[in-house]
Amino acid sequence: MAKVQGLDSLRKKLQRFPSVVEQEIRAAMEVGANEIVTLAKSLTQSDRVRESIGWAWGDAPGGTMAIGAVTGPEGNLRITIYAGGDDAFMARWEEFGTAPHINGGRFAGTQHPGTAARPFFFVSYRANRRRARGRITRSVNKAAKRIATGG
Repeated sequence: MAKVQGLDSLRKKLQRFPSVVEQEIRAAMEVGANEIVTLAKSLTQSDRVRESIGWAWGDAPGGTMAIGAVTGPEGNLRITIYAGGDDAFMARWEEFGTAPHINGGRFAGTQHPGTAARPFFFVSYRANRRRARGRITRSVNKAAKRIATGG
């Protein structure tokens, strides 16, 4: 039986591949999240909402609205971009607007005309998602090249 030259080296490289790819993807995801957050902060008109916008590995803080989460195949690469919370509860109202309604509370019985939406959150995601996906794809290719060249 003939022995294939370099087979042991190839096995070692393939064993390293997942960890190197994960490092590259993490870095790419963080850059993409930072771009989305920066754009969203520049589009909002409220200082409290601006301060509430951020991203986190894993789940978003309670009470916030999340754009969504991207999760890797093993579930260990989960990043969530969020806005709102206890101090910025009005983030949803700014993003989606409000319908005309009858007020309760202090001004009970009066008509509220509603507010127009001033989107900042999903607009930022849609504007940057292609670039973020491309960056992740390039990071996988970069990791494969790094492994192939022994780097």
